[in-house]
Amino acid sequence: MSDYCKPYERVDEALELLWLFKEEGHKDLKRFHLSSEDADVKSLIDELTKEGLASVDADSIQLTDKGGELAKKLIRRHRLAERLFTDVFDLSHDIVEEDACKMEHILSEELTDSVCTFLGHPTTCPHGKHIPRGECCKKYQMDVKPVVMRLTDFEVSRKGRIVFITPSDASRISRLSSIGIIPGTIIKLIQKRPSIVLQIDETTIAIDPELGREIFVKNVV
Repeated sequence: MSDYCKPYERVDEALELLWLFKEEGHKDLKRFHLSSEDADVKSLIDELTKEGLASVDADSIQLTDKGGELAKKLIRRHRLAERLFTDVFDLSHDIVEEDACKMEHILSEELTDSVCTFLGHPTTCPHGKHIPRGECCKKYQMDVKPVVMRLTDFEVSRKGRIVFITPSDASRISRLSSIGIIPGTIIKLIQKRPSIVLQIDETTIAIDPELGREIFVKNVV
């Protein structure tokens, strides 16, 4: 587990570790001792078994049904947060990992489902690991498009509302604002290559694709 997660609840981190063990197809107790960063692994295991979150048998340790359900929710929140920070905000790996560890402990189920829906119900995290399905995912096709997407991924001839802009250079905000590209603006995408061409009301505007990746839009029916 990452050092970034150490300040948080020790039981949560143990549940996550056991979930990873489950994904890897093993339940070796000695390996759990070696992999855990807890200062007192023996007391941690005692706490897990006392709370009915894990079962220990000879040389093995594994999640119970109760522990598995809690671990699944933690993993889901963590991996959705990684996807959000990577896909939407283009943050560095270190920042993504640190903030994902924070988010996994504080997101409510309702907000977690909102993030999942916002991202289009992704099936894997940026590292290719499976994101456990939530209730929101059961209502949609697995290949559903994200509710909000980059302008570069938007469909030509469709109308969309600009939701937010994440410029790599702060000075771009003023330039975009001066030509009417601000959150809330309704645009129609005319073309994406070689330049992105937008229509705002009766005005046609061309911007470079790099800038288009920093503009996020939502489809307008």
